[in-house]
Amino acid sequence: MTDMRRTLLWVVFTMSLVLLWDAWNKHTGQPSMFAPAPRPVAAASAPGVTPPASSVLPSATAVAPAAGSGAPPALVAPPATAPTVTVSTDVLKLTLDSRGGDVVHAELLTQVDQNDRTRNVVLFDRSKERVYLAQTGLVGAPDLPNHLTAYTLVPGETSLAAGKDALEVVFESPEQGGVKLRKTLTLQRGNYAVQVRHDVVNTGTAALSPQLYVQLVRDGNAPPGESSFYSTFTGPVVYTDASKFHKVDFKSIEKGNTEHDKTADNGWVAMVQHYFFSAWLHNDKAPREFYTRKIDVNLYAVGQLFPLGEIAPGASKQFDSVLFVGPQEEKKLETLAPGLELVKDYGWFTIIAKPLFWLLDQLHKLIGNWGWAIVALVVLLKAAFYWLNAKAYASMAKMKAINPKIMEMRERLKDKPQQMQQEMMRIYKEEKVNPLGGCLPILVQMPVFIALYWVLLSSVEMRNAPWLGWITDLSVRDPLFILPIVMTGTTLLQTWLNPTPPDPMQAKMMWIMPLVFSVMFFFFPAGLVLYWITNNLLSIAQQWVINRRLGVN
Repeated sequence: MTDMRRTLLWVVFTMSLVLLWDAWNKHTGQPSMFAPAPRPVAAASAPGVTPPASSVLPSATAVAPAAGSGAPPALVAPPATAPTVTVSTDVLKLTLDSRGGDVVHAELLTQVDQNDRTRNVVLFDRSKERVYLAQTGLVGAPDLPNHLTAYTLVPGETSLAAGKDALEVVFESPEQGGVKLRKTLTLQRGNYAVQVRHDVVNTGTAALSPQLYVQLVRDGNAPPGESSFYSTFTGPVVYTDASKFHKVDFKSIEKGNTEHDKTADNGWVAMVQHYFFSAWLHNDKAPREFYTRKIDVNLYAVGQLFPLGEIAPGASKQFDSVLFVGPQEEKKLETLAPGLELVKDYGWFTIIAKPLFWLLDQLHKLIGNWGWAIVALVVLLKAAFYWLNAKAYASMAKMKAINPKIMEMRERLKDKPQQMQQEMMRIYKEEKVNPLGGCLPILVQMPVFIALYWVLLSSVEMRNAPWLGWITDLSVRDPLFILPIVMTGTTLLQTWLNPTPPDPMQAKMMWIMPLVFSVMFFFFPAGLVLYWITNNLLSIAQQWVINRRLGVN
């Protein structure tokens, strides 16, 4: 048993060092040992540059689409002189391109960029550094209006006037392929959800059955300023009632082996990153196709394709959808579309994390400060697990009490390993001590505390949320490193209170491993470090009381 524990400890320790070294490489701009270096942004990001034509068929085949096929055309950057219009509300500032009526820039006016606090968060963008766009258009017949068509902006207001709750922006296409397309974007006060209406008018002499596509296009690079010391998902998401929330990483798209629902009569698509996302939503039951595809070098798309049915000559068809671009505010997202709150990624422990966030949110409403709400939540969790922890700490206290006897025996029988093991088992049996008794109760609680870790890491509510004094933002590292130093001290104190392993090598590792993990916490968000400190302090207090009660020093 001792050899097995020693082996496991060495494995954990070695992997920790490897991961720490890899994280440091990424932090200092060196390539990761586990992933390729960031790829350059596609040439399409530079205005005035047209990349080679590429396939964008829903099946992601490598054959160029034929005229009239159900395939959105390849992404082509508009010329630098293409007219744009900037519209704004109290929460959103969007730049719309008359070429396609695309959204090519989105600034979130209530979200400060943590890398440059003089600027706001920018989600959609079209620049030399980044590509991230929202596009729509028609396919199904030759020359239908799409995201490459030159639209005309209908004159109107471009900013939300005082006293008004909504702002409309309208683009009209020329007659093209026997069709005119009118796009109406409605922005509302205090709302990140943009209502998008497409009016399709058949101006020809024959009936048409076009399809409408809505898609999100972005490069595969990590968001600017993303931490190297913890990992969050960036990429497309496909949701249907049948398969639920399905993440699609850029590597899978690159290899052409994506696995997600291809057809349904419900669902939505999104591009997610830490704290923020964009999504195309259509909640009415309607047949649709889902697609993810590579468009160009380091440029990918996720979208939906909706059959509009037959439109007779002179008739029109209206199609309504919602473009969301904003933060992952869980409570607000639940009301927009089924499953949309899942873009806030809690990992494997979502079923535990969601009620934990609900409790944290209730505590915040009561206390009014996210930092103290974190402290209060950890106190409640420790109280809930008090008796389970008490059994674990009592077991560890007994182990500490008999430790001198174990050490003397090991020294006496150091040349007789088999007899040493037998004698150790005899001592455990006589003293009624279970060497694993301190581990099992803690393992039972681990899913809860891992889920809480992801709640704190994923909650956009922590952004720019102060705690006290020098902690003005719980979602970034402590600028003075006071909390990580306190956490390191409490971790070492907790180690001292625990029984020392009889194996000298294990004993050394007991002190080394907390120091290794503490280094990583110097770069973790302050809210996460506060959570660990609170947990450590409560654990130390309970362990100290139990040790005193059992007469263990």
